[in-house]
Amino acid sequence: MVAGRRVAGFTDSEERAVGLDQAVPFLLETRLKELGGKHEGGPDFAPFALREGNLVTGQNPASATRTAELVMEALKDKVA
Repeated sequence: MVAGRRVAGFTDSEERAVGLDQAVPFLLETRLKELGGKHEGGPDFAPFALREGNLVTGQNPASATRTAELVMEALKDKVA
């Protein structure tokens, strides 16, 4: 699903900063790249979201508003 597509998600450095690198089986940014995704991110813990077609992804909880805006944009495009 992510191969060749631009995606955002919790960055490896964010996971390390909150200690999740020791609690989860893999780091999300690394796994997305392994699956062929083109991971993009903003500064740690800052809002960052992107849309590639119907795929909308956000980097972290601070990205919720922008992610929702992009979902609404995608839905409007679908109706149009």
